[in-house]
Amino acid sequence: MNYSLGFPDLSRELSISPKQSLEAVVSYFRSKHLEADSPVRAIHHQPAAEGTFADIPALVDPKLRAALEKRGIARLYGHQAEAFDQIQAGKHVVIVTPTASGKTLCYNLPVLNLLMRDEGARAMYLFPTKALAEDQLHEFQRAVEEMGSEIRAFTYDGDTPQDARRAIRQRANVVLTNPDMLHSGILPHHTKWARYFENLRYIVIDELHYYRGVYGSHLANLLRRLKRICEFYNSKPQFICCSATIANPRELAEALTGEPFELVERNGAPRGEKFFIFYNPPVVNRQLGIRRSYIAETRRMALKFIENNLQTLVFANNRLATELLITYLKDACDRGPIPSETVRGYRGGYLPRERREIEQSLRDGKIRAVVATNALELGIDIGSLDAVVMAGYAGTIASSWQRAGRAGRRQGTSAAVLVASSAPLDQYIVEHPDYFFGSSPEHAYINPENLEILLAHLKCAAFELPLRDGEQFGKHDLGEICRFLEESGFLHHSAGAWHWTSDTYPADATSLRSVTSDNFVVVDITGEAKVIAEVSFPTALTSLHEKAIYLHEARQYHVERFDYDQRKAYVKSVDCDYYTDAIDYTQVKMLEEFESDAQGAVQSSDPGAARRAHGDVRVNRQIVGFKKIKFYTMENVGAGKLNMPEQEMHTTAFWLHFPAAFLARFTDFTPTEKQSGITGLGNALRTVAALLLMCDPRDLGVALSEEISGGLEVFEPNLYLYDMYPGGVGQSAPLYRLAPELLRQTAGLLAACACEAGCPSCVGPTGETGERGKLVAARILAELCAR
Repeated sequence: MNYSLGFPDLSRELSISPKQSLEAVVSYFRSKHLEADSPVRAIHHQPAAEGTFADIPALVDPKLRAALEKRGIARLYGHQAEAFDQIQAGKHVVIVTPTASGKTLCYNLPVLNLLMRDEGARAMYLFPTKALAEDQLHEFQRAVEEMGSEIRAFTYDGDTPQDARRAIRQRANVVLTNPDMLHSGILPHHTKWARYFENLRYIVIDELHYYRGVYGSHLANLLRRLKRICEFYNSKPQFICCSATIANPRELAEALTGEPFELVERNGAPRGEKFFIFYNPPVVNRQLGIRRSYIAETRRMALKFIENNLQTLVFANNRLATELLITYLKDACDRGPIPSETVRGYRGGYLPRERREIEQSLRDGKIRAVVATNALELGIDIGSLDAVVMAGYAGTIASSWQRAGRAGRRQGTSAAVLVASSAPLDQYIVEHPDYFFGSSPEHAYINPENLEILLAHLKCAAFELPLRDGEQFGKHDLGEICRFLEESGFLHHSAGAWHWTSDTYPADATSLRSVTSDNFVVVDITGEAKVIAEVSFPTALTSLHEKAIYLHEARQYHVERFDYDQRKAYVKSVDCDYYTDAIDYTQVKMLEEFESDAQGAVQSSDPGAARRAHGDVRVNRQIVGFKKIKFYTMENVGAGKLNMPEQEMHTTAFWLHFPAAFLARFTDFTPTEKQSGITGLGNALRTVAALLLMCDPRDLGVALSEEISGGLEVFEPNLYLYDMYPGGVGQSAPLYRLAPELLRQTAGLLAACACEAGCPSCVGPTGETGERGKLVAARILAELCAR
């Protein structure tokens, strides 16, 4: 079977013998980089660097010092020593250094040192995934064994056997868990953890940059609940946070915890030589902006390294792409001298035992290549790899560097290749390497005051402990909210406090990854009926409507029936060559304007100039149809009409207002072309906004109001970028502040795109934005940026 999809096989063009080194592969890419219109858009060389070291502090316990020396650690990296000193001084600390720089020791060292002095002390480690917690447990226990200590550490999550949980609560010095388990399995049962909370001294939050948007807003409220419990048990733990490189780590840590932080960001770890290559698949249709399949190109890039006996990790952004690449690489290996058994997959759906076996085989060098989702992006120990190939941009610069950092973790020479897809975000990054390799421009934002999220956690807090009159929990008036909950039958006021009276268990009704818990269940009726997935309410409307193709575990399911009232979708397994994309009709109405700027890049003293603003809006959205999109070619192969219930949502938005006098400047375009151009501009703005906010483009909605001014037939539209979650999660105000940068980078996205008249990588396909949509959008941006 030919998996090259009709494109010339680059691996045949590149005849490098297996004996040649990684440098020879990089040399090939360098030669391609010199060619005109080369698909190799950048080669970033990061030279090896010496580390900066400091003596192990005198406060470190002798047994712990001896254990470190036994592992070859005679001195600490500079940032490890700085973090230890700040923590010993009683400060809350956030550490921001690159992947494989020894961040784990930054928190393990003070925690172990405390536990050597005080056997009754307790610590809590929070990780975003169970796999990472398990990996860090092994690292912690190894240190404990080398010290010959009786310190006890355990993971506590959904996989922990019931008969082990009581012993862990009573005996554990360190509990490694995740926010979901803390939310539903620990805090609601805090009386069983009384001894633990009375002695809790440290709370470690790893991978801090993951907690942004909805998830971060939930975690901030979860930590409010945790601090309430600690206060009840007369403890006041210190926070130690670790993050990948982002622009606002201290701001994020303080927003999540409500505490002041010290920032440790001077990396003292040595690093090996690294080559980071940006590869943009060649254009095969310039008019439509169609490029070669990035999946097929990723396969070719990976084979370069695999065939040269270089241990390689391939990252894909979804399960379908992961399974495709595993199949493609195994088939390629079957046709050559490399056993296909040395290529494995790794993703969330695999059993824990299978994942541990793959991790160990990577460390032992038995596996030549692994294709993984982001499950291997975090700091799980997989030994020293030679190369990383990324099938598509990871979504954030921080995540991309984490993936690239999985190669060369032992200071050896390594390479990373980013193969860009046709997605606008990928195209912006691959065509703007200076933006990627410069100082981090990414800000992580949260909004813990989102009323839906706050209300859910306030119910949980009241279940855990009565809410006292005058108690602070966020910035809202608790009295008013509690009276509302009393009217709803959840609370009762007595003896100066609000008590939980409902017989429900509120934590079960709250998901930390969505604003509301009103989810749809997906029922597979191919054979015996069985539930295969749970989908959030907003996603269900676009992915589970009748006649939709629902993708799950790399399989396709046709939606037979969509039961809106019962929140169920009934599906049957099918084999087809297309997926569906919902078509929606959205209206946005401005309710309240918080700020409006008449200065800077968007505004001037000219009354006919455009204006930027942000505030509260009402969004009315209805799914009216769907398109059938063919895999790989992305052709539109059909459509259908739908009649779904209209949804109304109050949220926050950033918008640009275009007065009639501003639009009148563009005399060489028709009114229809101007409208199409502004629509295309919205698509491009959403791409760059997602980049700046570290969010998924799907977290932002785009809408163009078509209101007329003052009852007259004058077109003065607002172009809205609105938060897709009820109440907003803190994305509109930053966009308002970042508007000049947003516009400048969007202009760069359009200028760098190779298409002639618009494509999915910039303003959208010409069928949606017209033949002159890209030109209109570029002209409007030029006018906005000039002022």
